[in-house]
Amino acid sequence: MNYTLELNTQESGSNLIFNTIKFDSFKVNIIERYTGKMNFNPKLCEVIFKLRTLDDEIIKRRDGNLRVKIKDDKFDAYQQLSRVLSSYDYKNRLINRKEADQNYVHFMLSMIISNYELN
Repeated sequence: MNYTLELNTQESGSNLIFNTIKFDSFKVNIIERYTGKMNFNPKLCEVIFKLRTLDDEIIKRRDGNLRVKIKDDKFDAYQQLSRVLSSYDYKNRLINRKEADQNYVHFMLSMIISNYELN
């Protein structure tokens, strides 16, 4: 499955970071909310994602809601994957970026499969 990963689209002074994963037939909008100052030790406090079609129509979850909040042990796993993608080693290509990207995308796909019914 082909995908494009767009990381860290952020407005200046905002405590929100928007990531997007575009697949062949849908895309995932990921919203990360941080506490504290963004330029000094920000702390991830909430992650929400929405599934959309390529023409920006929101796809509803199995239970009819529109968004998914990542909680508990899944939140810890997401936080670790997110840390890797924003690390010095990732940005300066000191680690295998393709593998880090795939781990992040596979985690998000597992979250999509558990919350959405894809036809």
